[in-house]
Amino acid sequence: MDGATGTTGEHPEDITTEDSPARHPSRKTVLRAALAASVAAPIGLMGVPASARTASATGEAPALTPECDDGDDPTPPQMEGPYFKPSSPRRSSLLEPGTPGSRLTVTGHVFGLACLPLSGVLLDFWQADVNGAYDNVGFRFRGHQFTDARGVFSLTTIVPGLYPGRTRHLHVKVQAPGRPVLTTQLYFPNEPRNTTDALFDPRLLMTVRDSGGAREAAFDFVLNVPQTPGPGPTEGPTTPPPGGTWAAGTTYAPGARVTYGGVTYVCLQGHAAQPGWEPPSVPALWRAE
Repeated sequence: MDGATGTTGEHPEDITTEDSPARHPSRKTVLRAALAASVAAPIGLMGVPASARTASATGEAPALTPECDDGDDPTPPQMEGPYFKPSSPRRSSLLEPGTPGSRLTVTGHVFGLACLPLSGVLLDFWQADVNGAYDNVGFRFRGHQFTDARGVFSLTTIVPGLYPGRTRHLHVKVQAPGRPVLTTQLYFPNEPRNTTDALFDPRLLMTVRDSGGAREAAFDFVLNVPQTPGPGPTEGPTTPPPGGTWAAGTTYAPGARVTYGGVTYVCLQGHAAQPGWEPPSVPALWRAE
């Protein structure tokens, strides 16, 4: 929220909201390990979950929501703030010609309680501009999109400026078809104001890295959507695809390299490979070199 009080708008699909208190998520099986908390983190920490590297104000390692396993808790909600506007345009890029600011790409998945991806999920983003101001007349830095068949979303925008009294953040509403709306905020690691912002929640930290003058961030949402768990990853050795070393059933750590279809890929996030997660199909997990 960007202020202690303020009116809130209602999205056309906001029928109910998730307002139950967040609990600490379990840690049985990490589906997607976090990226490095910042580009300054040592290479040796690349495979360590962000919860072990990002201390809270008390010095204790916070729980991290994006790690998903059977029965995990949903992503915690946060207050909407005074600047939400309904009926934002449908678009995955909030950039306009001549938009000032550092470019930012945010990607991730939306999962249900059994760690299965959710397609057709609405994500409605809004944020401040480079000067920390919100557009309350038009729809600059506002837009909504839907997850694809793999539960993936991708947002192209800028790093938001600092709003008075707040740390750097993005607002989002997330709603699976026919389910309650999750209203929350996403945060940036290693921001000085993270320690003074009363609303800051370390479980909502994105993992962010520099990339050619821009910044790339990742975050996975877990919604309170019951699911029947599907089969787990294939166990035992598997046959690599023709001309490639990637194999389902293999656990890959960040920085691992594989070949697939004649292309070399580097692993961005630790995971156990499953059929359908071949490198070209999941850019959130693999980057072509």
